Amino acid sequence: MIYFEDIEVGTTQSFGSYEVTREEVIDFASKYDPQPFHLNDEAAAQTYFGRLSASGWHTCAMTMRMLVDSMMERKAASLGSPGVDKVRWLQPVYPGDTLRVESEVLSKRQSESKPQMGSFQSEMTVYNQNNEPVMTMVSIALMRVRADAA
Repeated sequence: MIYFEDIEVGTTQSFGSYEVTREEVIDFASKYDPQPFHLNDEAAAQTYFGRLSASGWHTCAMTMRMLVDSMMERKAASLGSPGVDKVRWLQPVYPGDTLRVESEVLSKRQSESKPQMGSFQSEMTVYNQNNEPVMTMVSIALMRVRADAA
């Protein structure tokens, strides 16, 4: 199990592989971001995107899936997150793209009011299969402290 004490500022990690499908792009957009360029080829062709593209919020959700899969694989003592900062969508994500994530731990601190947990910030960059960055964000994670260290 990976605990708060195991997190080191400056540590980098690469993880994930998520293939973006046309069906998922349309399904997500239909439910949560029904703008024409996320739903319709002809409408998308008339925009900056040039073709059907994933919602930025869908890109966030796909990133979350890769993040959770990585945490489960690494057996991280995660306690969730109070949020993310500075989300930026750098370029469109298209059906057929394969996404991956690189992260760097920026800072960490143990909670004074809840000594059984700490938080850390990571800058995450999501890349497509051409190693082009498509999204960045700063994530804040809560992590359990080892029982004997609390």
